[in-house]
Amino acid sequence: METKMFKTATTDLAAAAELIKKGQVIAFPTETVYGLGADATKESAVKKVFAAKNRPSDNPLIVTVANVEMVKRFVSEIPAIAEKLIANFWPGSLTIIMRYNEGALSPIVTGGLPTVAFRLPENEVTRQLITLADTPIVGPSANTSGKPSPTTAQHVWHDMHGKIAGIIDDGATAVGVESTVIDITTDVPTILRPGAVTQEALEAVIGAVNSEHRKVGADETPKAPGMKYRHYAPDVPVYMVTPDQWPAAIIWAQQQLEPVGIMATDEIIEANHLAGMDFVWSLGTDVTTANAKLFAGLRYFDERDDVETILVHHFADEGVGLAYNNRLGKASSGQYFDVEM
Repeated sequence: METKMFKTATTDLAAAAELIKKGQVIAFPTETVYGLGADATKESAVKKVFAAKNRPSDNPLIVTVANVEMVKRFVSEIPAIAEKLIANFWPGSLTIIMRYNEGALSPIVTGGLPTVAFRLPENEVTRQLITLADTPIVGPSANTSGKPSPTTAQHVWHDMHGKIAGIIDDGATAVGVESTVIDITTDVPTILRPGAVTQEALEAVIGAVNSEHRKVGADETPKAPGMKYRHYAPDVPVYMVTPDQWPAAIIWAQQQLEPVGIMATDEIIEANHLAGMDFVWSLGTDVTTANAKLFAGLRYFDERDDVETILVHHFADEGVGLAYNNRLGKASSGQYFDVEM
C-alpha cells in the first residue's frame, strides 16, 4: 500500500477525511502523541488499525471525537461528573471512560466491555479532520504495538509506511505522552493511566479520585490501553537512573565495550561534561520537557544498531512525573540501574 504524507492545509485534510470515509487508516496528530485514525463505526476499518499495529484484539481503543455532540451518538446521557470533566479539560489530554448504548459500537472497539473511552483532543488539525469525515475515529498511538509511541510524523512513517493510507504531518507533539485516562463508571472515579492532566487537577474539579496503575491478568480485558501488554519498549535493555546514581552510571557506561545511550536532563549532562557527545540525548530542563522528549529519545537509540543499553533519568513520583515514570517504567520493565549489574 502506498502511504501518502499530508500537510495541514484544508485541501489535504479534506482528502484525508475522504479516505477515512472510505474505510482507510490515516495517522493524525494530537498534542500528546500521533494516533491511528479509522472510522470508529466501521468494523472493517477498525480491523485495519489492529492489523497495522499488530495489536492484540482484546486491547480496547479510544474513540476520538471533534465535539461533545459526537459522544452523544453513543451514550444515553452524559453523566454529571463527565460534564464537569468536559467543561474543565476538553479539548485536552484527558480520556473519559463512560458506559455506552449497547450495539452502538463494535465489540472490537470496546474489547467487548460495556464501557468506551472518549477523547476530544486539543489539536485543531485533528478536530477539523474528524469534522470533515463526520465520524468519530479510533485513536491508538500510531506505532507498532509494544514500541515507543510516535511524537513526529517521521516516527509514524518509520513504523507504518506501506501499512496505512496516509499520515498528517503537524510537526512534533507538545505533551509527548498519551492522555490521562479516567474511569467514571466506578464508585470512585479512577485514573487508569496517568498523563498531563494530574490527579490533583482532577480532584480540584470532581473531588476524590483513585489511581490504579496495575497490570491486568492474562484472562482479563483491560478497560484502557497500556494496562496489560508490553509498551514503549526498545529492543535493547532500558534502565532507570535516579538522580543520585548518575555519577556511578556514567562511569559504568564509559567502561562498557559497546556504546550506552544516555538520556538525562541538561543539568546532569552539563555537570558530567557530556554535552555534544554522540550517545547522549537531552531530556531538557525538567519533567515537562522530559515527557515531550522521552519517546523520541527511546526511538533514536532503538534505531541505532550500535547501542546495546539505554540509561534514562527517573523523576520524582509526583505531578506529571507520574505519567513520565509510568511510561519509563514500562519501557524498562521496572529495572533500575545498579552499579553491580
